[in-house]
This record gives sequence, C-alpha cells and structure tokens, in this order.
Amino acid sequence: MSIYASQAAARLRRHPVHTLLAPIPFVCFLGTLFTDVVYWRTADMQWANFSVWMLVAGLVVSVLVVLAGLVDFLADPGLRAQRAAWVHGAGDAVALVLAILNAFIHSRDAYTSVVPWGLFLSAVVVVILVAVGRNDRGLVYRAGSGPTAEDRP
Repeated sequence: MSIYASQAAARLRRHPVHTLLAPIPFVCFLGTLFTDVVYWRTADMQWANFSVWMLVAGLVVSVLVVLAGLVDFLADPGLRAQRAAWVHGAGDAVALVLAILNAFIHSRDAYTSVVPWGLFLSAVVVVILVAVGRNDRGLVYRAGSGPTAEDRP
C-alpha cells in the first residue's frame, strides 16, 4: 500500500477518495469545452444542452472531490507543508469558481449561453485544470501515493 493512501483520511478501502473522483470533473469540463465548440460551429441547440448537462455533472462531482481533498488536506500536516498542495488547492478553487460562473452563463437562452463567454470560460477551466494536473502528478509522487509494487495486481 502506498504511503499517502494509508494516511488519507478520506479513502475507500485503501484508495484515497480524492484521487479516485478527481478525473470525473476534469472529463466533464473537457466534454463541456468540446460540446461548446461543436455548438459554436453548428448552432444546434442540443449541443448547448449537452454542455449544461456535462457542466452540472462536473460541478456535482467536484463538490465531493473538494470535500475529500479538504479532509485529506486538513488531516495531514505533511501534506499542508507542501507548496504543491497549496497550488493544487488554489488552482482547483479558481477553476471551480469559474465553472460555477460558467454554469450561470450556460443557463441563458440561445446563442449567448455559449458564445462567447461560455466557450471562453470552458476553455479557461480546462487550461487551469491541465496546469493543476501537471502539478498534481508531482504532488502525488512526492506525497508517496504513486503506484508501488504492492499496488500492482
């Protein structure tokens, strides 16, 4: 078992809940960007509907990710001491606030629900999450939660 997984306060069996759920909102927000681009190019309203659905799904799971990450962060002084953990938290907080704002923009009617600000915010959220994700990979391995020989089948 990895060091971080054994110390994570929020875990499912031996796996940290935060790292299990974190990819789901990213994929939803990436899907939102994709469907926003398709709507922008086609003006078919169903693509804007898909964007809203993916955005809301990403936000719902994000709440669970934030709660699990916050529990782990507050429970582990070693994790709080790492600069990468603070960058991770700040980046995710900014992305979450922008995604919430994006949900309000996507609640508009017709073309203005996506173009230009919905599409712009979708792209910014994805860029932030990619940057934070690059930082997260280093954080995961520094914290010791990367794959170990015991984690392999």
